[in-house]
Amino acid sequence: MTSDRPKPFLQHLEDLRWTILWSLAALAASALVCLPLVPVIFRLLCAPLSSVTSDPGLFLRSLDITGAFSIALQITLGSALLMGAPAVVWLAARFVFPGLTGRERRAARMACLAGFCLFFMGVALGYFLTLPIALKIFFSIHAWLGIRAEWTATSYMAFCLRLLLLFGLAFQLPVIIVGMGYCGVVNSAQLKSKRRHAAVAILVLAALLTPGPDMFSQVIMALPMYVLYEACIWIVRIAEMRAPARDGGEINN
Repeated sequence: MTSDRPKPFLQHLEDLRWTILWSLAALAASALVCLPLVPVIFRLLCAPLSSVTSDPGLFLRSLDITGAFSIALQITLGSALLMGAPAVVWLAARFVFPGLTGRERRAARMACLAGFCLFFMGVALGYFLTLPIALKIFFSIHAWLGIRAEWTATSYMAFCLRLLLLFGLAFQLPVIIVGMGYCGVVNSAQLKSKRRHAAVAILVLAALLTPGPDMFSQVIMALPMYVLYEACIWIVRIAEMRAPARDGGEINN
């Protein structure tokens, strides 16, 4: 048997300090990598504008002297956060893993992998489906009121980045629910009995997270989240069914 000596408290603080410093360094390196790609990322974010105009490049306006700088800064920070997130999570896991058991480490690895996949699924859903629909709705409202739509590039970038980030974060809900089920905070029976409450909570969450008042964006976010909630019930149920056999095997060993 290997000895597991706990570290002194000051040593934990030192490890935490280095984890934070390396995380900041990873984000800074990601920002340096993303900086030359800002024009490419800008064109990608402008592509959904084709749903409301035939020339997205000429539709947006910059009314401030520092408008282009603000856009470049927003894109750089958002892209760096997205690119540097795996490194930050890995550094955080390296700090936490020594205090976990082997079973907890495997569960944490699966949770990180699932979290990344779900985050990019949410971003993809927001980019390819929600963003074009939301832009079309807002453009139609302008036309309905007889107002000529000329959006500033700064407000458009802020709208796009916020929508994509919130969609990615909203899709982390299944990871939280499955983690609570794994820790025994909730079980599959409780999740089943709270289906109606979960549906209402998801609708409220979608209404709060979507940047516009249109119902279509809220429904587009709420439907996949509820499907993922149903999937969480089955995942927690399968984990409950496998727990007795796994615990029995550990006792026999």
